[in-house]
Amino acid sequence: MDVRRAAERYPGGEPEAGIESRHAFSFGPHYDPDNLRFGAVLACNEERLAPGAGFDEHPHSHTEIVTWVVEGELTHRDSQGHETVVRPGDVQRLSSAAGVRHVERNDGPVPLTFVQMWLAPLEPGGTPAYEIVRGIADSTPYAVPQAGALLHVRRLVPGERTAVPDAAYVYAHVVRGEVRLAGQELGPGDSARVTRPKGLEAVAVGTAELLLWELSG
Repeated sequence: MDVRRAAERYPGGEPEAGIESRHAFSFGPHYDPDNLRFGAVLACNEERLAPGAGFDEHPHSHTEIVTWVVEGELTHRDSQGHETVVRPGDVQRLSSAAGVRHVERNDGPVPLTFVQMWLAPLEPGGTPAYEIVRGIADSTPYAVPQAGALLHVRRLVPGERTAVPDAAYVYAHVVRGEVRLAGQELGPGDSARVTRPKGLEAVAVGTAELLLWELSG
């Protein structure tokens, strides 16, 4: 198990424009050949947008982009004609496939925080696709078959235990609160990269929210 702390994330964004980013993987000018991906996960970015701030239209390709809003509301528009508002508890996926452009903004009156995760598809190309699931339940994993991945959302009360999937790879990201994993305490923004876990459990130290990616080999 490889634990990465929130303080180790690479800083990015444009703070003067109300955009603050924290990258868990090699990103932009922060190139690290030893930190390019884990399983299918290419990026896990914590984004904070001030009211009125956002990312202007920009392109993506050959990437499955999954977004989880922590606080506030995210306005999404893309070149396929989709326009939605993503709220806490929703899972949004943009399959950029052969190429798509999109805009992400905070059009609300309060700060926006979201986690955006990029996954490598099993096969490049194809037709772009978009999906949003409102109010996903802890008991229902969200499948991204294009990347051979399942996202498990865990909202935990103090002392609650939850099983870590037995998989080739598991990527765990703490959204809020603290959890204990294999004797290590993880706080907000911390992550763990686990290879072939067997019978592993995460235990909530307090009220916590945890994202677990179950990844194929």
